[in-house]
Amino acid sequence: MERNRRRMRATGRVLAGFRVVTMGGNIPAPAAAARLVELGARVVKIESPARDPMAAIAPDLYREVNRGQKIVALSLKVKADRARVDALLAKSDLLLTASRPASLRRLGLDWKRLHARFPRLCHVALVGHSAPRQNRPGHDMTYLAETGLIEPPNLPLSLWPDLATVERLVSAALELLFARERTGKPGWREIAIENTAKFLTLPLRFGLTARGGLLGGGSPRYNLYRAKDGWIALAALEPHFWSRLKSELRLKKGSKRELQAAFRKRRAADWARWANSRDLPLAALPSRQD
Repeated sequence: MERNRRRMRATGRVLAGFRVVTMGGNIPAPAAAARLVELGARVVKIESPARDPMAAIAPDLYREVNRGQKIVALSLKVKADRARVDALLAKSDLLLTASRPASLRRLGLDWKRLHARFPRLCHVALVGHSAPRQNRPGHDMTYLAETGLIEPPNLPLSLWPDLATVERLVSAALELLFARERTGKPGWREIAIENTAKFLTLPLRFGLTARGGLLGGGSPRYNLYRAKDGWIALAALEPHFWSRLKSELRLKKGSKRELQAAFRKRRAADWARWANSRDLPLAALPSRQD
């Protein structure tokens, strides 16, 4: 523990001196591991000999979310490779997995057996669904669908639950490591992407972003408007922003119709520069949204 403290003081990074092993593919677990690298941890990622599917699907994205990690190809079903994995776990502080519990049990990586063999190792287990449905398959879009965050026929523009879960994984890792440093006892946390998706529904559940709600198109202050050549996003919710906008545009009432007529007169990029010079929360949407 004192060694870790010295390294932390030397680097200014809270996880300096900590070792992490990750076995998760795709996006959430690797991206969380990359965040742990940013915090100073030394991370070894174990991939199967077939590699992480993301390496073939989106190689640039794969490199981004796996940045800073040492990647080794090992098969947990091969005796010699499993011995290398166990050797890594024996000198590590944290294991991050992204497999269903049934798979972890088959591989001998469930918490009961891990803790018995590696008494200082903490474990953060990423799953799709929360207990007792952890073995049910799913992906980002199915969690969004189940929580009502998709409006057909449009597909989501990002993997919202996956990426939001990254910070939950990092928080769980920090919690476990901090508790172990204070008490000497390691711990285990199971993080479900489904729960992240449910959390993302918070403003929708209270009507704020529901269709016609204050942030769902019901207010002229917080809305999308067509410009001369594209779209702009206006978010002048606070009274001082709204008052300044009305004054600058010389609006009488500030209705949607008034705003739309005004914004049609200039290009989206011109409006963005105009707003920036007046300290107003307005942005131009990328051209792909036109």
